[in-house]
Amino acid sequence: MVEAQMYRATGRRKSAVAQVRLARGEGRIVVNDRGIEDYFGRETSRMIVNQPFDVIEARDAFDVWVNVRGGGVSAQASAIRHGIARALLQIDETSRVPLKRVGYLTRDSREVERKKYGRHKARKRPQYSKR
Repeated sequence: MVEAQMYRATGRRKSAVAQVRLARGEGRIVVNDRGIEDYFGRETSRMIVNQPFDVIEARDAFDVWVNVRGGGVSAQASAIRHGIARALLQIDETSRVPLKRVGYLTRDSREVERKKYGRHKARKRPQYSKR
């Protein structure tokens, strides 16, 4: 990995954190030292990761290296998307408007609500028995 110019950004979603490195290249995406097809089995997750490139129409213009940890598969894909969008801003500030419009620059702050005592889950109550 010989780099001329490397751009770094961090993306987050739920408890997933993705550290993204972006460089000009031919469209390779490596997640935790594995190819994207290898890491994400579902096409939907791969599509989520590539969405920022589709917005600015630069699908095969950059190589991406990602270290991601925490969360599930879907949260990790969204964290990578967030990190890629933030790294693209460092390259070209004019891409802020289209990326902001589709919501890829906003950190999705929704977290899992904690379980409360006396409940089955966070809000689910035990079954009511009349008699």
